[in-house]
Amino acid sequence: MKIILCLLLGTACSGSAGDSWPMFHGEPQLRGVSSSRLAPAYKLAWRFETGDAVKSSPVVANGVVCFGSLDTFVYAVSLAAGEKIWSVETAGGVASTPLLHNGRVFVGSGDARLYAFDMKDGKELWHYTCNDRIEGGINRLIHPTGDGIVFGSYDSTLYCVSAENGELLWSYPIESYINGTPAIAGNRVIVGGCDANVHIVDSADGEPVHVVNIGAYVAGAAAIDGGIAYVGHYGNEFTSIDISNGEFGWTYRSRPFPYFSSPAVSETAVVFGGRDKLVHCLDRKTGKARWTFRCSGRVDSSPVICDDSIVVGSDSGRLHILSLATGEERWGYDIGAAIQSSPAVVDGYIIVGADDGAVYAFRPKDQGK
Repeated sequence: MKIILCLLLGTACSGSAGDSWPMFHGEPQLRGVSSSRLAPAYKLAWRFETGDAVKSSPVVANGVVCFGSLDTFVYAVSLAAGEKIWSVETAGGVASTPLLHNGRVFVGSGDARLYAFDMKDGKELWHYTCNDRIEGGINRLIHPTGDGIVFGSYDSTLYCVSAENGELLWSYPIESYINGTPAIAGNRVIVGGCDANVHIVDSADGEPVHVVNIGAYVAGAAAIDGGIAYVGHYGNEFTSIDISNGEFGWTYRSRPFPYFSSPAVSETAVVFGGRDKLVHCLDRKTGKARWTFRCSGRVDSSPVICDDSIVVGSDSGRLHILSLATGEERWGYDIGAAIQSSPAVVDGYIIVGADDGAVYAFRPKDQGK
């Protein structure tokens, strides 16, 4: 009934922390922390097939799951049963992770457009055209003129457009591609680029505040907490940056492999995957390693912290639940295709996309239909 009422009334897609996951890593600071407590074991609840790989991360609000596929479609399906509510075609593959906000779905496409769709039926409300594809997730900020939608493009530009009508509010050019999701912290937008910089810009006008040279491509997103940005890069390092002054804190270096995965940040730990086939857990204050967990494939999937557990996928095709304290695997499921999508954890479900073109939803093993 809740789903039906939401769809008919077009209510805002911004539920409480316990029943929504409306964007990449859950909220504008991209900390990747869910209020859900995980069960000891899970079973497959449903599987929804698309026509190509799902690298987009599922997002959830009001009992509806949205995601893109490289088959060029954006999908909305029911959380409870995985049944299609609507789908809409774009002119390019959709690797971007959508944003659900105020009854709308905002998502980028390989056709160089940022779309706003009506959450009820997928009707296009407006689109904004860039000069190259959009692969990162979509974020939002409070702009002096109203809600702003923020995203990066492979045309080497960070954009902020009006949520209401798609009009350009500001743009900020850099020297190379933007692949990751911009993070929002207060009146700052923080984004890494393939120009080897982390850019900290003013959310009102897009003017640069600090440009931090990090020395290598930044393909993933930064997570922000307590005024500190945590971000990895292709120079085989993971680092912390004070966004108030653009100065480095600690730097972590393990093996000579890059980091594409975006971190999850708790009060005491920073967790991320690496192309060294490891999940890394660091002490948030010092950057020292607490533990690593070895997977059978590289880990580009971005982890989610749920109380004392972590959920993350790997290119081996296995979805893992790990102990936050020790890194011990508590549960796993072999999907059989690479998982580069980041999980959504909401209302007792774990939802994730895979390169076999399907989205998988799991619910606690002892929970009936």
